[in-house]
Amino acid sequence: MNAPTRPVFATCDLCDAFENDTTGSFRVLPPVFNDYGAIGKFCGPVVTLRCLEDNSRVREAVNSPGFLETPQGRVGRVLVIDGAGSVRRALVGGNLAAAAARNGWAGIVVDGAVRDLTELREAQVGIRALALVPMRTAKRDEGQADIAVQIQGTWVRPGDWLYADEDGIVVAAQALHN
Repeated sequence: MNAPTRPVFATCDLCDAFENDTTGSFRVLPPVFNDYGAIGKFCGPVVTLRCLEDNSRVREAVNSPGFLETPQGRVGRVLVIDGAGSVRRALVGGNLAAAAARNGWAGIVVDGAVRDLTELREAQVGIRALALVPMRTAKRDEGQADIAVQIQGTWVRPGDWLYADEDGIVVAAQALHN
């Protein structure tokens, strides 16, 4: 499988370019996310999930193709998980991170917790989350996919583009790079 292309961007430059945007199409996530993945800088079109302490939908997502074929080449997508900020149970662990990397996902952003830090750091995928917690989730086959979610008070919609680097995470209604 060809690796997704990794465009060059800086979230600071994107914020400078869109600092006067009043349309709501450019958003900055609060600086509460920690970097747990092997890939520190990632971007791509967003796929959303809402799930509270049940990662059934997460497992389905990361085991599906995480990329899009475009005229410009393969583009990895970013899975954005609304876990309601819960840090009681981890929505992503080492096995799911490895599956995401294997299936071409560019990154995962979890408004909640993750686990298996050593394995997360080995998986070739970007991972941002609020915290680490060793407790795994229940499996109740619950959750919703492809809906608008609020991540730390910021709306993120399916098809938005998410950009994450060492300075933070921004979301835009469309791709902002070449």
